[in-house]
Amino acid sequence: MTVRVGFLHSLIRPEEKLLLAEFAQRKATVEMIDDRAVQFTLGEPAAQVDVIVERCLNHSRALHALRLFESQGIPCVNSAAVAATCGDKLMTSVALAEHGVPQPEVRVAFTPESALVAIEAMGYPVVLKPAVGSWGRLLAKVNDRDAAEALLEHKTVLGSYHHSIFYIQRYVDKPGRDIRAFVIGDECIAAIYRDSPHWITNTARGGRASVCPITPELAHLAAAGARAVGGPKGAVVALDIFETPDGLVVNEINYTMEYRNSIAPTGVNIPGRIADYVLARARR
Repeated sequence: MTVRVGFLHSLIRPEEKLLLAEFAQRKATVEMIDDRAVQFTLGEPAAQVDVIVERCLNHSRALHALRLFESQGIPCVNSAAVAATCGDKLMTSVALAEHGVPQPEVRVAFTPESALVAIEAMGYPVVLKPAVGSWGRLLAKVNDRDAAEALLEHKTVLGSYHHSIFYIQRYVDKPGRDIRAFVIGDECIAAIYRDSPHWITNTARGGRASVCPITPELAHLAAAGARAVGGPKGAVVALDIFETPDGLVVNEINYTMEYRNSIAPTGVNIPGRIADYVLARARR
């Protein structure tokens, strides 16, 4: 039986083109669902598909659309629960802590005054992050009290919800690189180093990708992180991992991951593995 895949998307980037090509090779029928045009009527089906794969750019659209599709009994990759957890750095940190997955120290405050107390108690440098955000945007390395006071004032004046929660992470002095590990289900299928002279190493910000060996420690940590956000069977996620003198720690987990710069250095057909996972999740 041909599987009908609902492809929930925004723009069609190289990642989406690669994934669509893999579905075509597997003879799946794909229904394109643009998150800028889709409409839902509660209690009525929005799409006649067997499974949804989510590739949205907008977190709030993805989160709500996934929940609405799930209410119609359609399995989604990833689930709304995974999107809710991974789309919020604080919720990710809470999930990692609850499951005993090592991460850099995190403190959270709700006012500039309490945030400054938390920063001073943690000790400089620290990293201030918006709870919701991606591609390394709006991150700030805070080296001293003057910088902390200025940044906290700026966030207060900006005034949006994203700037009213002060997520403070201990700065990790990386060895000029970090690791991005790709997990399908609860298996680490590939990993890259992201090298950069800048403290932000995202490939979207110019980090250079090279293959990273999947050691037993890395495989175990990546799988544990995926299970922390996705349950016993894990999820389709990419984990950003730091190397420290005390071992590997999870920095962040991404649920709509980019992978085009990781296929060549690793030699792993990441979109093909995603397509196989999605088709296996389809209702029959």
